[in-house]
Order: sequence, then C-alpha cells, then structure tokens
Amino acid sequence: MQCPNCQSTESGLSFKLPRHLQDIIIRDFIHHNSSYTWNKNILHTTETASNDLVDFLREMNLDSKVFFKAPYKDWLSLDRFDEYRHSSWLDDLIESKNIQMYFQPIIARNGKIYAYEMLARFFDDEGTIIYPDKVFPAAKLRGRTFALDRLCRMQGVRQVKRLYDHQKAFINFIPTAIYEPEYCLRTTTALAESLSIESSRFIFEVVETEKVDDVEHLKSILTYYRNNGFNYALDDVGSGYNTLGLLDELKPPYIKLDMTVTQGVSRSTKKQAIASSFLSTAKKYGALCLAEGIEDIKDFKWLKEKGYDLFQGYLFGKPLPDPLEEKVIDLNQF
Repeated sequence: MQCPNCQSTESGLSFKLPRHLQDIIIRDFIHHNSSYTWNKNILHTTETASNDLVDFLREMNLDSKVFFKAPYKDWLSLDRFDEYRHSSWLDDLIESKNIQMYFQPIIARNGKIYAYEMLARFFDDEGTIIYPDKVFPAAKLRGRTFALDRLCRMQGVRQVKRLYDHQKAFINFIPTAIYEPEYCLRTTTALAESLSIESSRFIFEVVETEKVDDVEHLKSILTYYRNNGFNYALDDVGSGYNTLGLLDELKPPYIKLDMTVTQGVSRSTKKQAIASSFLSTAKKYGALCLAEGIEDIKDFKWLKEKGYDLFQGYLFGKPLPDPLEEKVIDLNQF
C-alpha cells in the first residue's frame, strides 16, 4: 500500500464551487492563462492561481458556499483562506529544518534522571523562537502534519546520542499523521539502527491533543513500534479524551498523568481519585506511571507515596537546549 503522506506534497488546492460559477471561473482562468482542471463542481489549480481566484470571488461577492482544501485534508469554508494563505511560512520552516530539540528531565523516585522528553522548538530566519502551539495548527491547515511530525521525530531520535547510555528518550508523535506504519515509520527504525542506539531506549508518546478516533489504526502503529523493539506511552492521561477502557485496550508500557490532574493533586480529592484510578488500572498490566507538570513539592510527595514511578516538571528542570551533566537530581534541595 502506498502512503499518500509519504509522497511528495501535491501542489495546488481544490475548490468546491456552486455550478453556476463554472463559466465565470473558466473565463477568468483563460483570461489570466492560469492552469486548472475541473471535475464536476471541483476545481483544482495552483496555489498562486488560488490566491487570484479567492480575491476575484470576494471582489465579485461570489464567495458564499465556496469551500477549499489542501491535498488529503478536509474541506474548509472560504473564510479560513486568509489563515491558510498567511501560514505559508510553515513550508519554509519544514524545508529549512529550522528546529532544535530541547531536553526536559524525567526522574525516578530516587531522583535519578531516567529519561528526557524531547520537545521541539522552531525558529524563523532571524532566530526568533516559534512555539509548537503556533506551528502544529499551521501544519494541519496546510496539510503538512506528516512532514512536520516526521521532522520532529527524526530530530528527536538523533539527539539520543547526547544522553548517558542508561537514559531513555520520550518522543512525541501524532497518530493521524501516520497513514501506514510500515512505510511511514521505517525511516525512524533505520535511523536508530544506523546510530547504533538500542530501540528499547525510545518511548514514543501518543500526543492526545490529536484525539484518537480510530483505535485500530493506533493499535497498528503501536504494534509496529513494539515489534521493532520500541516502547510507547499514552500521553495526557486524564485530560478529557482518554478513558480507563482505552488504557485497558492499548496497555501502554508507560502512561503520563496530565498536568491538569497532577497540579494541585495533594489538595484535591477529585484529582486524587483520578490519579488513583489510572494508577490502579496501569499497575494491573505492569505499566510505569509518569506524572508530568509537577511544580509543587507537596504534589510530588503525594504522587510518590501513592506509587507513581516517574516524575517530570519545572520543579526538577525546565526544557533546555542541552541535557544536564548530572545524572541525579538532588531531592533534598526541595
């Protein structure tokens, strides 16, 4: 099966137009010598011609009931076209690979640095940082989620060489960006092998902000990782989408308790109940439980006493461009 995400990005956009606009649009495209194809009420044309088309439709007040889409993406109303047009900087960022991975420590109960989460930071041509909450929505809008996800994943794999031999790496991935694991993930496997890094040192996190609608597809991805010796984690557990049933079905070797539950858990009986439920379910099949977003020593002590295994948050270290020289975080300082 050929994965459409793995092919070169198809140029141009498609427009769904009312039938009565067909003659008007064709005359305009012929007048401007613009390239296009027309199939029923769907027009496909270049991105440059798309800009002219939208400007024309708006000027002539013909833009109602018009929709557009990037390759392999959903239809969007035309009022989002400016958002799409202004996100073209994302293509340059991907092509120039203006990305750097930051390292945030993940500690064991005794303070030993068990792993780092690899967090992508992006930069424009002037070196100004662009945060993921701007980059990933732009990639989704432009149909470049696969390319961006792959760029981050591959860069994260490369950085493991900078860690101590016993330390692992948590690397995020977006399930909906992966069409067919055999095609989309084999470069990840090949890169780890070429760097002589044991696959067991990688934990790939399911980024839950991309809600998982197709559990069977996610299972196929996780099966591929497991069959190639990688571990995986379910991220943001407890934040709203995940359920105890999903944990039972996927049985991830690692779960990460979301910071919305972690922060203030020592003072909230509601959060304590959520944290205890996920811990109990995970322990049934031997998963390691990681609490993220820890900023308060009281929350850390409560979670540690309850049986959580791993901990991450500003209390122990913020994301930095380099991993720490020390191998252990001194917990007596808190």
